[in-house]
Amino acid sequence: MQRKTPAPLSVWRPLNLDRFLLGAPHYPEHVDESCWRRDAERMAAAGVNTVRMGEFAWHIFEPHEGKFEFGLFDRAIEVLGSAGIDTIMCTPTATPPRWLTINYPEVLRVDVNGRPASHGSRQHADTTSPVFRAHSRRITRAMAEHYRSNPRVIGWQTDNELNTTVSESFAPATRLEFQKFLQHKYGAIDALNFAWGGHFWATAYDDFSQVDLPRPLMPSYPSPGHVQDYHRFLAAATAAFQHDQVEILRAANQDWFVFHNLGQLADIDFRGQFGQDLDFIGFDIYPMLYDEMRRTGGHAATQALHLDICRAYSGNYIVPEQASGFGSQPGFSTMTPEPGEMRRMAMTSVSRGADGIMFFRWRPAHFGAEIYWMGIIDHDDVPRRRYDEASRFFHEIAAIKDQILGTVVRMDVGIAGADFDNQEAHKTYPMGLPSPLEDATFLHRHCYKQGIACGFIHPEDDLSRLKALYVPHWVMWKQEWNAAIEAFVRNGGTLILSALTGTRDENNHIVREQAPGHGLAALSGVKVTEFGRLVPEGSAGLFPLFRQAAMGAYVPPAPLPASSAERKYQFTFGNRQFEAAHLYELLEVEPDTEVLGTWSNRFCAGQPAITSRQLGKGRIVYVGTYLTQQLAEAVAETALARAGVVPLLAELPAGVEVSMREAEDRKLLFIQNTMDISVVVPGMPSGMDLLTGQFVGSIMQLEGYGCAVILLDPDR
Repeated sequence: MQRKTPAPLSVWRPLNLDRFLLGAPHYPEHVDESCWRRDAERMAAAGVNTVRMGEFAWHIFEPHEGKFEFGLFDRAIEVLGSAGIDTIMCTPTATPPRWLTINYPEVLRVDVNGRPASHGSRQHADTTSPVFRAHSRRITRAMAEHYRSNPRVIGWQTDNELNTTVSESFAPATRLEFQKFLQHKYGAIDALNFAWGGHFWATAYDDFSQVDLPRPLMPSYPSPGHVQDYHRFLAAATAAFQHDQVEILRAANQDWFVFHNLGQLADIDFRGQFGQDLDFIGFDIYPMLYDEMRRTGGHAATQALHLDICRAYSGNYIVPEQASGFGSQPGFSTMTPEPGEMRRMAMTSVSRGADGIMFFRWRPAHFGAEIYWMGIIDHDDVPRRRYDEASRFFHEIAAIKDQILGTVVRMDVGIAGADFDNQEAHKTYPMGLPSPLEDATFLHRHCYKQGIACGFIHPEDDLSRLKALYVPHWVMWKQEWNAAIEAFVRNGGTLILSALTGTRDENNHIVREQAPGHGLAALSGVKVTEFGRLVPEGSAGLFPLFRQAAMGAYVPPAPLPASSAERKYQFTFGNRQFEAAHLYELLEVEPDTEVLGTWSNRFCAGQPAITSRQLGKGRIVYVGTYLTQQLAEAVAETALARAGVVPLLAELPAGVEVSMREAEDRKLLFIQNTMDISVVVPGMPSGMDLLTGQFVGSIMQLEGYGCAVILLDPDR
C-alpha cells in the first residue's frame, strides 16, 4: 500500500491511499485464540484486506504501570497477516485501565454537579488533564516503538470516537487549563472582560485565576462569550490531546496513515489542528440508530445527511464502523437491516465519499455493555446472511476500486457547513430557534428527494464547482470570506443568505451596523430594519422553549390551539402563500434589488421578505425568515432553477437515491434503491453498470435494496 502526503483540508480532497480499505473492527481479546485462524481464513474468503483493533485494550498492553505486554496482539497480527490481511492499530486511550484511575484519580472527568466519573465505562478520563496526557503519550510511544517495523501494521486510529460519550468536564484541573488557555488567548484580563461583556451583570474579573467554568443556569445564563470560549478551549484541548499521539506516531514511521473515527461531532474543530494533523477522517455510521419517523425523513435520508456533513470537514473519508445488523446498549436498541440493506447502506457511504468501509464488527461480544450489538459472524460462530452480504460488497468494491479511488463527490448545491464557531455560537444563545444545521436539513432533504447533487462546504473551499450556495443563519460571518463569495457570484453562482446572518462578531457581540453585517448588506442589496420572533410552526407558544434555551437543542413545539391561529405571519413568494416560522425580518431594499417575496398580513403587509440582486453573471438571494419544508422547496424551484441546477436523473422514483463521484476523466453515477421492493428507474443515461458489467439502456430495474454504479459515457 502506498501513502501520499495528504492535500490541504477541503471538501474536494480525495483520500491519499492507493487501497480501498475493506474489513471490520476485530477484537481478538474477546475470543479464544483457537478461533483466530478460522476467523482470518473466513475474512480472507470474504474479501477483507484490513482490520482495526486495540482501541479498548490498554489494560492488556500495559497490565501494570510501566510493564508492557504485546504478545496477544502480536500473535493476532501474525495470524491475520498469514491470510493476507493488514492491521490498523488504535491508541487505547478511550479506556484507561483501573490501575491508572486508582493511582491518579485526578485524571477522571467531573460532571457539572461536581461528581467524578467512575471506572467501568469509557471516556471516563479527562483529555484536558496534563496527567492523563502524559500517560497517553507514554502508552502511544510504547506501542509505536513496538510496531514501527511490523510490515502488517499499516496505519493508526487515534483513540476512539473522542467526545462521543461526553465532551465536557468541570474538574479542578480543567478549570486551571481553561484559565491558561484564556491567558494565552487574551494576554490581559481587560481584553477578556471586553470579549465577554464584563460590564453586563457585573461579570468582570480582576485576574485570570478568578475565572470559573461556565455552568448553565446557576442560577441564570452565563455570558455567550464565556460559553463560546469554553467550547473553543475543549476543542483546542481535544486537538492537543490527539496531537501528542500523532507526533509520536509520525516520528515512529512516516509511512503510517493516521486518522480518527468520529461518533458525535461535539467540541472538535475539524478545520483546525485536529483535522490538519490527520491524513483523513473516519466517520462511524449507524443509520438505524436515528429516529426514522419524526424529522429525519427516514434512515436513508439521515445517513446521506450525516455523510455529507462529515465530508465537508476534510473531503473523502473512511467508515471505520458501518452498521452490519441489530445494535444496542442497555438503554437503547436500533432497527435491524433487512436482507440487502446492509450492502445498500455501505454503497451509500461509498457514493458520498467513503474510500474505505469496515463493518462493525467481525464478531459480536458475549459480555459487556454491547452484548446484543451484532457483527458479521453470529454469536454461535456461524456465518449467515450478514457474512454473505459483506462478502458480496467487499468483492464488488475490490473489483471497481480503481474507478472509485481519486474521485470526489459532485455538488451543484452547497450548504455552508464545517465551521466550528458558527456551530457553537448558536448553542451559546439559541433562543429556541433551530440551529443552522436543523434549518439546512430542509434544503438538503429536498435536494435528496429530487436527486440534486447537494452537500456541505466551508466558505474557504473552492466554490467554483458549485452552482448555488446556501448560508443557513451563520451569525458569525468573517469579512475575509467576502472576496471569494463575491467572485463566486460574479462568475455565475447563486448565493442564498438567510435571516440573522452576519449579526455577531467573534466575541458573540452584536455588530454595530445595520444587518446583515460584515459587508453582506452591500453584497445582498438589503438592510434589516426590524426583526422579531414568531410562534414556531405548529406551536402553542414560546414559553415551552424556555426549558431548552440553556444550550439545549431545538425540540418540536406542542400543537397550536385554534385561538392562536391569528398570530400567524404569512408572505407571498412565487404566487404562493406561505406561513412563516420562527422569525421575521423587515427589509430595506436597494434600487437594484428585486423583491421576490412580500409579507402579506399583519403590520408587515407589503414589506419585502425575500429579495434577489443581480451581480455579474450571478445573483444574491436574501430570505428574511427561516426555512420550512414548503419554503425550502419553493426556494429550490425558484433560486436553484435560475442557477441552472438540475437533478442528476430527470425522473427519480420515490425511494431511489442518486449521487455522483467524478474525476477529470470519469463520472460514476451511484443509484440505490432504499426500499424492499423492486423499482423501475426511467430516463437512465447511457453507460456501463460496473457491478454487473452490463451496459445500461434508458430504463433500469433495481431489486429491493438494489444498487448500481454507472460509469457514464465520456461525452455526457
